[in-house]
Amino acid sequence: MTPYTLVLGASENPTRYSHLAIKRLRQHGHAVYALGLRPGKVDDVIIQTGHPAFSGVDTVTLYIGPSRQDDIIEYVLRLQPRRVIFNPGTENEKFEQKLKEAGILVEEACTLVMLGTGQY
Repeated sequence: MTPYTLVLGASENPTRYSHLAIKRLRQHGHAVYALGLRPGKVDDVIIQTGHPAFSGVDTVTLYIGPSRQDDIIEYVLRLQPRRVIFNPGTENEKFEQKLKEAGILVEEACTLVMLGTGQY
């Protein structure tokens, strides 16, 4: 099964970091799921809404601020990713602790920097 990266907080707006992350992940050959507030598309990646039952999620990269994360904590736990990346401005101690308790790797990092430096 192909490992997927789920971009949470995806946007069609080309000035948003989530948009850039989708494009760069695809440029680096990663399979991507995208979840946003509105349906849409970034290149070949369809932005879905709600809480779809994605399978094969290896990494979740967050682009949703802490004040809006309560609604997604249980959803992310159900996906059972190997790791969750908290991009700058998304850090959330409560969420991070729940992930760690579930055995999920937590990284406070920038997906774009990680891709650019070969650390992804």
